[in-house]
Amino acid sequence: MDRLRTEKGGENMKKLTTKKLFVGTMTLGVLGLLALPTIAGAAGDIPQMGDLGLGTTTLSDLIKSIIQVILGFLGVIAVLIILWGGFIWMTASGEPDKVDKAKKMIYSGIIGLVIIFASYAIASFVFSQLQRITGAQIGG
Repeated sequence: MDRLRTEKGGENMKKLTTKKLFVGTMTLGVLGLLALPTIAGAAGDIPQMGDLGLGTTTLSDLIKSIIQVILGFLGVIAVLIILWGGFIWMTASGEPDKVDKAKKMIYSGIIGLVIIFASYAIASFVFSQLQRITGAQIGG
């Protein structure tokens, strides 16, 4: 009886360890992706002591930056949804319910990416047209 209980406990422990390993790896991957632009831009301009960058950004630059950050964050989420769907599919063990759930997640993630790319294209088009019409310098 104790041996049976130990074997079942070992299986549960193995599943728990695998789940923790997967979540930890995904967390480090996402943090690495989020930190990559900072690391790549580390060799850029170093601000001087008196230069805090206050008052140097126009409203249009600020709006464009906010849109880019939001769309970038949504893109990361969409890719994670696709990866999670793939993980569910790979671990489905042939169960039709899990496979269907995984397919829906992957399709949803792909549709989300298409919407995000279209949103970025529309925003870029609007900003370029505003720049053309007004002659103002919008965005960098």
